[in-house]
Amino acid sequence: MLKIKNLKAGIEEIKILNGIDLSVNAGEIHAIMGPNGSGKSTLSAVIAGNESYEVESGSIIFEGEDLLDLDPDQRAHKGVFLSFQYPVEIPGISVSNFLKAAISEKRKQLGMNPITAKELLGKMKEKMELLNMKKGYLSRNMNEGFSGGEKKRNEIFQMAMLEPKLAILDETDSGLDIDALKIVANGVNKLKNKDNATIVITHYQRLLDYIIPDYVHVLHNGRIIKSGGKELALELEEKGYDWITKEADKKWG
Repeated sequence: MLKIKNLKAGIEEIKILNGIDLSVNAGEIHAIMGPNGSGKSTLSAVIAGNESYEVESGSIIFEGEDLLDLDPDQRAHKGVFLSFQYPVEIPGISVSNFLKAAISEKRKQLGMNPITAKELLGKMKEKMELLNMKKGYLSRNMNEGFSGGEKKRNEIFQMAMLEPKLAILDETDSGLDIDALKIVANGVNKLKNKDNATIVITHYQRLLDYIIPDYVHVLHNGRIIKSGGKELALELEEKGYDWITKEADKKWG
């Protein structure tokens, strides 16, 4: 589904990604871990098409097409979804109207008929039940006055409504208490199927107690320095990052 090859990117004169190679197949969950400043959020932003970053070289092939040739909205219509680490507030736009506009535009770009009001409300009800969300969410302005946990849950709700092929969750666990974390993780797990894939970006192993990854990758200085199964996350929790980053620094300098 996704194949990243020798991706190098940065912002202004600062190089951040120094040659990322990553393959993600449909039906898989990949966790990307690493210390602060390793390039995790930059990788997610570059995949999604954040224009603040400049790609020096490499490719991001998604279902046979290089995403680097597409604008951010085109990538979203192709099925790429990014859950933000710090969701923004949008005063004056309700959650329901935001989602209606997003779904309508996506269907238009895919040559599909507009979604009916009945279909939309039915789908919203189904996904809200999945995430234990109250009906009042729909009439609230987008993220305005939301707690940290509510914002993150709202991101997963958007993901559930848009049904992306590739979901990238950028530190979704940041700022969540254990109850909110379980609800968000439960939603992610229920949305997983054989036709979609998820990339989970996190500092901590605790999220991976609830979202079980097929693969774990450690990012350091803009490179994936080690990959393994879910047991790698447990090893990092026990030992920290120093042991593995020191080995990488000896190799790459």
